[in-house]
Amino acid sequence: MNVRDKTLINPFQVLALGLGTALLVISNPLAAQETPAIAIDGSSTVYPITQKIVEDYRASAKKPVNIEIEFSGTSGGFDKFCSGETEINNASRPIQVDEMEACREAGVAYIELPVAFDALTVVVNPANDWVDTLTTEELAKIWSPEAEGKITNWNQVRPSFPDKPLNLYAPGEDSGTFDYFTEAIVTEAIVGEAGASRSDVTKSEDDDVLVQEVSQDPNALGYFGLAYYDQRADEMKAIAVDSGEGAVLPSVETVEQAQYQPLARPLFVYVNAAAARENEALVRFTEFYLENAPEVVSEVGYVPLPEEAYQINEVTFYRGEVGTVFDGQSQFNVTIPELLRKQARY
Repeated sequence: MNVRDKTLINPFQVLALGLGTALLVISNPLAAQETPAIAIDGSSTVYPITQKIVEDYRASAKKPVNIEIEFSGTSGGFDKFCSGETEINNASRPIQVDEMEACREAGVAYIELPVAFDALTVVVNPANDWVDTLTTEELAKIWSPEAEGKITNWNQVRPSFPDKPLNLYAPGEDSGTFDYFTEAIVTEAIVGEAGASRSDVTKSEDDDVLVQEVSQDPNALGYFGLAYYDQRADEMKAIAVDSGEGAVLPSVETVEQAQYQPLARPLFVYVNAAAARENEALVRFTEFYLENAPEVVSEVGYVPLPEEAYQINEVTFYRGEVGTVFDGQSQFNVTIPELLRKQARY
């Protein structure tokens, strides 16, 4: 529907292309100027990656760098990004059709940069000794709109489970994690409105709040990004998900081996293309981001992409390739090799 358009912008002069490595040597014609702010918003899932890179960049910078970073969820972040309020949007799903249209109407061209893979993690309280696995059908049964006010106890999910309250915790509706989970689990299993989910749930755009709630509620069931589980695994228990070929726990290995489906997904940053042309600080920061992403992604608890993916990102950014290769919608069961093929499609 809207793959990358190589001709829309070309903000940088390419002087050399290293053979085989796809690395570019850049001449930036921007004159010395006062460093403008870089505003970043969006996904709470991607936030730990970008926040750590911001911290490292500030520590390495020779002069103070004015970077503002917040999280309001992927959808909330795109609202700001497409209105020109931010230079970078963190996203835990690809940009959607309505957001593409909002950016187009506002004249905001964007550069799409996948930076990591996530294993969206289903969790319970560690005191829960009755559930170790759930099928995707059971997850759909729990989270569907039809379950609201009806599936309220654990034994209604599976008769062998105890007659105890089922307390649900989830990201808010501005969250890309909410979008992805709801579409991958509920919409794929039940014919109905895309993105529909039950509303009798404790929701927060702050994943740390969800972690705290699950860790304190013995009857809890929730979901969020792998890094939030990884950093506090002693306070929760991850549930193995069975999509029909056996139950699989979320981990770096099961994502890399394409076993944790359909809840493995790419994570992105979107960069305002015009701002990259005009804002030297944004160029430098994005360079630093792409160079340091593999180490930081691993450090915070997500799955780094192969080196080739970050090299493609560098080419994409320096050439000013704008648009998306995801056709304005989440795509499920995408593997790391498939992501590489999509990236190379320009």
